[in-house]
Amino acid sequence: MGEIQNQPFQLSFNTSLKVDFQGSRVTSDGGLILVRELDERLGFGELIEQHLTDSRRGKNTQFPFADLLRQSVYSRLAGYEDVNDAERLSQDPTFRLIGSEKVWDRGAALTSRLQTFETELLAEKENFAGLERLNRELIGSSRNLGFAAPNRVGHGFDRDPSLRGAGEERLQRAL
Repeated sequence: MGEIQNQPFQLSFNTSLKVDFQGSRVTSDGGLILVRELDERLGFGELIEQHLTDSRRGKNTQFPFADLLRQSVYSRLAGYEDVNDAERLSQDPTFRLIGSEKVWDRGAALTSRLQTFETELLAEKENFAGLERLNRELIGSSRNLGFAAPNRVGHGFDRDPSLRGAGEERLQRAL
């Protein structure tokens, strides 16, 4: 009595996966699996389909649009600042699991495919507007799950001369 028994955490986006914290068997990007679970609960995949346009045809559709967007977003969340790591990440177990079932066995997109996705497909005018709508709906979905989301995002330090440097000063004091 009083002992906490750790049970594996069942994921809804892929019911064959369970998260079990066992220390020595941890991958450096394993935390993204929990982000993927949040993604599922927020309805990110449905929002992608609803608000973004996939203009690819033929062989260019080898990877689902949602998988490419997730790979792009999640690699940034994991600290990879550009697509140069896509080659290595394409075989990373975590990056394979965050995608659709189609990617689980084959692997994620390689550098050239992801770069084209980011610089051409996402840069299309209708997708810029779609990303804005998608972001608004994600904030609404997070509120529905009980997360407090800001009504307005912005720092304002550059707009008000009396506040310039205030953020940096507070950050230095905190460190």
